[in-house]
Amino acid sequence: MAQMGPLAGTQDDRDGQRAASMEAPVRCLSHAGRRLPQLSRLLLVWLFWSLSYSSVFAHEVTPTIADFEIADGRLKMDLRLNAEAFVAGIDLDGVDDTDTVDQARDYDDLRGLGPDELKPMVQVFAEDWLQALRIEAGGDIALEVVGIVIPEPGDVSLPRSSILQLSGEVPTGARGLKIGWPKGSGGVVLRQNGVEGPYTGYLQGGETTPTIPLSGGLAKTPSEAFVDYVPVGYTHILPKGLDHILFVLGLFFFSTRLRPLIWQISAFTVAHTITLALGALGLVQINPAIVEPLIAGSIVFVAVENIFARKLHSWRTLVIFGFGLLHGLGFASVLGEFGLPEAQFLPALLGFNVGVELGQLTVVGAAYGLLGFWFWRHPKYRGRVAIPASFTIALIGGYWCVERLFL
Repeated sequence: MAQMGPLAGTQDDRDGQRAASMEAPVRCLSHAGRRLPQLSRLLLVWLFWSLSYSSVFAHEVTPTIADFEIADGRLKMDLRLNAEAFVAGIDLDGVDDTDTVDQARDYDDLRGLGPDELKPMVQVFAEDWLQALRIEAGGDIALEVVGIVIPEPGDVSLPRSSILQLSGEVPTGARGLKIGWPKGSGGVVLRQNGVEGPYTGYLQGGETTPTIPLSGGLAKTPSEAFVDYVPVGYTHILPKGLDHILFVLGLFFFSTRLRPLIWQISAFTVAHTITLALGALGLVQINPAIVEPLIAGSIVFVAVENIFARKLHSWRTLVIFGFGLLHGLGFASVLGEFGLPEAQFLPALLGFNVGVELGQLTVVGAAYGLLGFWFWRHPKYRGRVAIPASFTIALIGGYWCVERLFL
């Protein structure tokens, strides 16, 4: 009897082997199907948590802006700051949301005070805090408060920027100065005025500048300005830009293929780049009270269309382009809080925009890695993941619309 080779066997055996080889992807797809309900529930929990987290926009910690110059032998420094956070005694180092700190209630109460009530508190705080603000120019410069400007409360759901005006005598013969920003004071954007090649920089609490020539000339190089502003743009998306994150996720949940997703994100990117540049140049300015509700409305529109539309129409790409113009104005308002160095305006603007794009790509990449790669081809993906997620995004966007218009 001849010995059978390794590839030999009956027809039934070969059919059985083929069936077994086909069962693996079927079992994998079946396993994915069992995971979809659990995955969609986790996704909805995260999105609903985002709704409760939405107050971060009203309580987001913004950096202090410090404009300084030497005139008539004196250092003059204007600090545009969130005075209520300082008066409340909040340690701003590493804090993104004042709702997470122990002094949150005191901070919220202070935001409702009028200028006459808050000004004496700011004066007391400043006199103590100035002891920790170290400015050296051939010796220590003792600063004193020469003015406090506090706006009326207005909408207490939005941060209020007050101005603390400081002045101090510069030692005779000084050629440069160093600024040491106090620990616990959060970030500060430093801007030198009145000289050629002015210094601009960003410090965290406890950090000190290099020696800044009083005559100027320490302006950043184009590459330094570009690199410095990339993280500013990135952090505006992750973790601070929850509204932009949800809009990008709305684009993601519409598609089950990369090409339509790329078309939508490209249209959005080109549009917000245009208005970001125009807004930063001051050529286009629209009140944030108008822009912010419209941004929330764009989230609702995209999410609702995800529920009812099944294919990408050309007009959707045009609508997304229009929404990108709105989001670009939102980016420009944030960039305005930091300011751009005049000498390196374009590199800094490009760096900010690159940071924004990297943040968006991170969101899309994470969503694709967690969902798209594994489940886009599953027949129940749309019903169990995309539609529930889009519905939740629409609810959050609707809530923000109402909050930004009426609350």
